[in-house]
Amino acid sequence: MEFKKHITFKNMEKSEVMHKYADEKLAHIEDFLSHERTPIFIELVLEASKTREHPKIELRIKTPHYDEFVSTEHDGTPFYEALDHVLDVMYRRLLEKKQRLVDEKKWIGRHEAFKKQR
Repeated sequence: MEFKKHITFKNMEKSEVMHKYADEKLAHIEDFLSHERTPIFIELVLEASKTREHPKIELRIKTPHYDEFVSTEHDGTPFYEALDHVLDVMYRRLLEKKQRLVDEKKWIGRHEAFKKQR
């Protein structure tokens, strides 16, 4: 499965440690999307404030079934905690969306069977 993944650092030097950590955390979402049709785009933006510890993190995932965006910006929150929060929220959204899609398919199947009974 090929993912088009892009990790961007704004207002900060690119950190190999942060890049590796983000990659490891994104692997959980990549596993979830492994059965999804391509193309799969994952864009993560890590932005540091110039004046204080105020990280802004944005994550967008776009596939044929999903187009989700999560952003966080908390004063005084370390980067790693903010990144974990964004990834957790995104994973829950993807799970909820998948469940809705599954439920819709089940409903359509039941509706067709009901129509045949009439």
